[in-house]
Amino acid sequence: METAIKTYLESYKQICNEITEEELLYVSKKLTISVFKPKQYYLSAGQTQTAIGFVIKGLLRSFYVDEKGNEITISFIKENEYATDYGAFIRQKPSKYYFQCLEPTEIVNLPYSEMQAGYDLYKNIERYGRLVTEEVLVMQQTRLESFLFEKAEERYLNFLKRSPDLFNRISLTYLSSYLGIERQSLSRIRKMISIK
Repeated sequence: METAIKTYLESYKQICNEITEEELLYVSKKLTISVFKPKQYYLSAGQTQTAIGFVIKGLLRSFYVDEKGNEITISFIKENEYATDYGAFIRQKPSKYYFQCLEPTEIVNLPYSEMQAGYDLYKNIERYGRLVTEEVLVMQQTRLESFLFEKAEERYLNFLKRSPDLFNRISLTYLSSYLGIERQSLSRIRKMISIK
C-alpha cells in the first residue's frame, strides 16, 4: 500500500515538478487503493466515477457496447496512466464506458471532491489538474485523428510504435476492435508486415 502511494506521488512530481511537500502530503492523505482480478470492472457504464484512478500495476481496457451488442474497445490503460472517462468524471455524470481489468490490477484513487478542494487550496495541485487534462485531450485527439487520416495498416504500425509493451498483453480481438479493423484483416496486415 505504501509503495503504491509513493509511486503515485512520484508520478505527480514528474508531471508537476513545482509541487511542494505540503501539497504532496495533502494529496497523500486523500488516497485509497483498489485491487482487482482479471475480468473485474473498475467502472461500469451508467456509473458516476467519484474518484479518478491511477494504475499502479496491471492493464485495463475501456469499451462501450454498440446497438448490436458488440463491445468496441476505445483504449487500453496501463501502468502510470489514468483509468477514467475524463469528460464524464469532471462533470460528475454517468460514464458511457466500461473499464475492465485484463490483468491483476492495482489502482490508486483520488476522490473528485478532494481533488476540487485541492484545486482551491493549492496552486500546484490546480496546475497538475490542468496538465493531466491537456494530456488526456492530446491522447483523445490522436485517437480521433488516427481514424480520420490513417489507413488500417498505419493505425496498427503507430499502435506498435506508441505501445510496444502492450502487444503481448492484449488479445487480437481487443486490438482489432480498438483499431477498427476486422480480426481477419488485422491478421493479414500482420502477415504482410512480417514479410516486408
